[in-house]
Amino acid sequence: MNPSTKKAIDSFRSVSTFTVIAVYFLILVGGIVRSTGSGMGCPDWPKCFGSVIPPTSVDQLPKNYQEIYLDQRIAKNERFVATLEKLGFKNAANKIANDKSILIEEEFNATKTWIEYLNRLLGVVIGLMILLTVWKSFQLWRIDRWIPIYAVVSLVLVLFTGWIGSIVVSTNLLTWMITFHMLLALALVAVLLYIRHRSERLQSKGGVFMDVPSKVQWVLIIGTVLMLFQVVLGTQVREQIDQISSSLGDMLRGEWVDRVGLKFLIHRSFSLVLLGIHILYFFWAFRYTVRNSKVNLWSQVLMLVLLLEIGSGMGMAYFGIPAFLQPIHLLLGSLLLGIQFTLILQLRDHIQFKLNTN
Repeated sequence: MNPSTKKAIDSFRSVSTFTVIAVYFLILVGGIVRSTGSGMGCPDWPKCFGSVIPPTSVDQLPKNYQEIYLDQRIAKNERFVATLEKLGFKNAANKIANDKSILIEEEFNATKTWIEYLNRLLGVVIGLMILLTVWKSFQLWRIDRWIPIYAVVSLVLVLFTGWIGSIVVSTNLLTWMITFHMLLALALVAVLLYIRHRSERLQSKGGVFMDVPSKVQWVLIIGTVLMLFQVVLGTQVREQIDQISSSLGDMLRGEWVDRVGLKFLIHRSFSLVLLGIHILYFFWAFRYTVRNSKVNLWSQVLMLVLLLEIGSGMGMAYFGIPAFLQPIHLLLGSLLLGIQFTLILQLRDHIQFKLNTN
């Protein structure tokens, strides 16, 4: 490999790595926005109260500002409903059209406004980093065309995610829209991790490959699918808690968990299933992989993050859902999925190498 090619690969890997880290940071900030109830801190999008720089006092807004932004959101929702109907999603369109909670307009709160505004600024930074990733990827076109192709996919995905974010605002944080928005962020992470892995593999050809049975990868795939289900279930639990919190005026935190009911019990019990599957995976990974190899080291990190995730969940359950633990719990769950996906890609390389050499 000539020096210029190596330099291009190294540069792309660095940029894509920082982009992945930035997306995870955005997920953390998004969790903070959710836990502080700042999602509607800016009632419009992409501006905030019609300005590039949001106000710091309600005195800077017109007296009928709530009516103004409610009318704007209703108009945007009507266009979105019409689009959904044309695409054949009539049930989703009806849910939005008939949801009265969308018509509730929050009062101005400077702290919540600026929390949401900073969240949006970070989203802009990530968009620029994705553009840089795409630009860097085209330097690898002659080596691996799939890298720039998937980089462009990540750009389309981040634009679509941003647009869905605007719909989340216009629908007044409609619960299933928040879940969809989060899943899009996880999909973006997966695409970025995949192209980074492909670029890393360009420099590892001819390296040491391990004789890893396919069952190791399959048990991890099962664990990943179940973890994704657990994350979605966790968002539904969170949605119920938001409703309970609102009905109690954000008081009596100790009673929130008890009022959630069956979904929380399933979510809590399912963590034991995930722990069991990952212990089996870790046992096999420890048995079949070389010590200090990437797979072995990442498997150790996976178990550590899983234990921290379960620990943060226990902390939320037994200590009245502390606000500071909510974004941490979300971040750890998202990290788990990213680590799992990375390990699946690494294991696939070793298994394919074994099949090709037999």
